[in-house]
Amino acid sequence: MSGVRCGDDVSDYLRQNPQLAQWVESFRGYCESNKQWSARREFILRNMEAFPTVKPGTSSSSLDKLLSLSMVWANHVFLGCSYPQAVMDKIRKMGEGIAVQDPPVHKTTKDGIMSRGKRSATDEGDADSCVKRAKAAPNELNAAWNMTQKSGPPPQAPAEHQPFFNRLYKAVAWKLVSAGGFGPNLDHFEILRSCVESCKQTLTCVFVPLKDIAGLPAGRTQKDGHVCEIRCQMVYMGTGYGRDESAAKAMASKEALKVFQGRKVTVKICRRRYKGRDVEDLVLLDELPRSQGFPPALSYPFQDEQLEHTSS
Repeated sequence: MSGVRCGDDVSDYLRQNPQLAQWVESFRGYCESNKQWSARREFILRNMEAFPTVKPGTSSSSLDKLLSLSMVWANHVFLGCSYPQAVMDKIRKMGEGIAVQDPPVHKTTKDGIMSRGKRSATDEGDADSCVKRAKAAPNELNAAWNMTQKSGPPPQAPAEHQPFFNRLYKAVAWKLVSAGGFGPNLDHFEILRSCVESCKQTLTCVFVPLKDIAGLPAGRTQKDGHVCEIRCQMVYMGTGYGRDESAAKAMASKEALKVFQGRKVTVKICRRRYKGRDVEDLVLLDELPRSQGFPPALSYPFQDEQLEHTSS
């Protein structure tokens, strides 16, 4: 797609190539707004030439990599997610020339910037990772969000997400069977990651220092370590605590996989605590009764979406 310079050119190009347009449209996420999808679609089309083995209508590892990079780029532009420096450099280069109208402005605290600077250097292979290290930071939008009378996912969201998680349930079930069943010695994150990727989606992992979390479960008094929250398609799947980010991610993945031990999984809207207030969140559940509430939410992907609806 050489020579394309703006969104209008992309639309014209797709009108002239209806089969390509239909193929690309199949990669749109359930909850992507028109603006988000238009930008990510342009990212995919612009960079297809850099992946010669990507052919419309054909699955390949190169296509999976391109789609993952497009999600990483979109998450950075629209959600403010941060990644290892090698990944950031790669997606910025791939996104050159793509004009996003009225892009969100994300502010990060000085401490957040410093903590990212302490990460060890990584190579471009990290670009394939499905982990988005979204840092919790004060945001100028919080004040406006406090004024909204209703927040959370739309009522139809569970039904929209359910087909994907039905497919993911089958993928996880087969993966666990081949691994000899659910157990403590499995690489829980790798199993979850590979199953989600096989369904053409990516995981989101949010990390927050344990000392910064309010409302921890009773009995958890230590302040060292990290908390990890795992989501997929904005649906909450599990929370884990550990000495470092890797250990927390492993525990969160284990908790997420436990949900797949029943006969089915269901996406529901549930009440959770986020930054000291009750919010409605999308949660993946099994059929077992719950005697306790959910851990406090580390992220709330419906915040910006609600503000956008409020300001329109």
